[in-house]
Amino acid sequence: MSTHLRLLTFLLPYKKQVIIAWIAVALTATFTMAIPQLVRFGIDTGLKPPTFIDTGSKIAEPLRADETTMQLTEPADVSVGQKVRIGSENMTIESIDGTTATVERGVEGTRVVAHGKNSDVRRVDRDRFEGSTRTLLIAGSLILAAALLRGVFAYWMTYLSEWLGQHIAFDLRNGIYDRLQRLSYAYHDKQQTGQLMSRATQDVEATRMFIVMGVLRLMQMLLMITVAFVLMAFSQLTLALIAWALLPLIAFQSIRVQGRSRRIWMLIQERLGSLTTILQENLTGVRVVKAFSREKYEEAKFNKEAEKLFDANYSQNKIQSFNNPFYQTVGSLSQVAVLCVGALMITKGNLTAGELTAFIIYLQLLVQPLRVLGFVVQIFARAGAAGERIFEILDAESAVKEKPDAVTLTSVKGAVHFNHVSFSYDAISPVLHDVSFDVEPSQVVALLGPTGSGKTTIVNLLPRFYDVTAGRIMIDEIDIRDTTIASLRSTIGIIQQDVFLFLATIRDNIAYGAIDATQEQIIEAAKIARIHDFIMSLPDGYDTWVGERGITLSGGQKQRISIARTLLLDPKILILDDSTSSVDTQTEFLIQQALAAVMKGRTTLVIAQRLRTVKNADQILVMKDGTIAERGRHEELIAQDGLYREIYDLELRDQDEALRRAGIITEASIEGTAS
Repeated sequence: MSTHLRLLTFLLPYKKQVIIAWIAVALTATFTMAIPQLVRFGIDTGLKPPTFIDTGSKIAEPLRADETTMQLTEPADVSVGQKVRIGSENMTIESIDGTTATVERGVEGTRVVAHGKNSDVRRVDRDRFEGSTRTLLIAGSLILAAALLRGVFAYWMTYLSEWLGQHIAFDLRNGIYDRLQRLSYAYHDKQQTGQLMSRATQDVEATRMFIVMGVLRLMQMLLMITVAFVLMAFSQLTLALIAWALLPLIAFQSIRVQGRSRRIWMLIQERLGSLTTILQENLTGVRVVKAFSREKYEEAKFNKEAEKLFDANYSQNKIQSFNNPFYQTVGSLSQVAVLCVGALMITKGNLTAGELTAFIIYLQLLVQPLRVLGFVVQIFARAGAAGERIFEILDAESAVKEKPDAVTLTSVKGAVHFNHVSFSYDAISPVLHDVSFDVEPSQVVALLGPTGSGKTTIVNLLPRFYDVTAGRIMIDEIDIRDTTIASLRSTIGIIQQDVFLFLATIRDNIAYGAIDATQEQIIEAAKIARIHDFIMSLPDGYDTWVGERGITLSGGQKQRISIARTLLLDPKILILDDSTSSVDTQTEFLIQQALAAVMKGRTTLVIAQRLRTVKNADQILVMKDGTIAERGRHEELIAQDGLYREIYDLELRDQDEALRRAGIITEASIEGTAS
């Protein structure tokens, strides 16, 4: 199915509105096409203007202004007493002998002038207006009524086209957003945020314009063109053929421009996405930019991408700047040709003034769509490019899929089992290899190891942010791939080092995972997380708005709000990054107290970087190159004098000695906090 046809399938939920809109289009076209016939009726019946019929003869010799006898090329289709017209002068036939006619010159006040050889001799069939005022009033009233009805149905056509366009845009945006929410980490790892934002905004707007122009306006244009063709052919086939002579040229140009424009619009949309990416990245990292005085560099980078977008838009505008005048010129040439030939046919009596007027109006109705054809072609080309980019998201398959018969996790105890788990982000670079370990309910497992050893990958596999390449992960003897994703993730709470808070109130951020939580439950979670007193010190308390990404709060405050958020979810399994290196000692102590409260009674996997967590862990897994190099408790691993001992000597021994000297922790306080 082509991109354009697939976009039209989004209209299926709105069949009723589409049918009504099509009826409005048909009635608009009907009353529009009726107006030329009413004009013809008004002219030919209401006015009855003078008419002249070709006699089949011409002047054989030049006729001077003072002559009353003229020679004809052949016997004329006239009789004595009839009026003839040569040029703009009326004459009366007084006598006729073969090809010689005697005439009275300057009849009815027409000017007597000389006439050249081969001037047409036309018989005056009617030399004055013979219509009636009543007929003219009827014709005028009918034209006015048709125009009013056309306006009414045109209003509904425009209204419904915009209604449908906005609803399709609404559905597309929601569809894109919903798909992005459901796609796994693997998809987002490869995408640029700016490109995704561009597709959800600019590309959707391009498809909205296509729905507005493609579904109804284009239908109206095609209907009017078809009806105009038929009526023009029945009215005067010769004039119709002349009017249509240049249409193949228009069709060829439209097809050629459509192909070129689609490629350029695809380039424009891509470059717009790149520009959005740079803008989004710069605004997010504005503090880094200013800290390193890189404003000029970022400005140059943005200008370079903006110039690429400018060049692509300029190329498209060059095509359009030629295309629109081209269509208008071709339409005007058709009108000039029809007007010249039609006037000649009137002089020969083969066409009435009303018929020519109606024909010219039909031609105008035919030319009008052609004049906007360039605009429509651009819309179709842009929609084709935008649709392809949108469907890349809508058709994207998540690497993490839920089985049709997936079960819901209930009454979870919290046992976690990794059985020969291997994982790689691609087929080339394995991250984990044959990892196995068991965690009993309420136990704490600390993950240590150098950067890139696989610690973060392990904790990302448990909530199925990624799926294992080999082996399996189980919770309470149930393979997590057999469970629903929603129930799995509701069982797991995650506290990250890089805490993300939404632009909302503190209350909303704490209750993000439990929107039905009461104020009392929110306060209780905040107290356990050691953040309640700080919140109450703010002027608006829990109604205080948090800046974008929580920028108005300190790192420790954000982390404790994150802890309260996780605690309110009441998960049976907890995943956390224990890094508190960026906060002061007092804040670290508060965070550690809060974490101890959250971990109590919960199965916990923690990327441990603090001595307190390591010492209190029921099991320590020391990772190296994607495998478990050592496992055991603190004292056991210290005694082995292996990789853990190296990490302890390099990173943890200083913490141990510094904290003991400061008297902040003792063995007794450690045990008390853990309990």
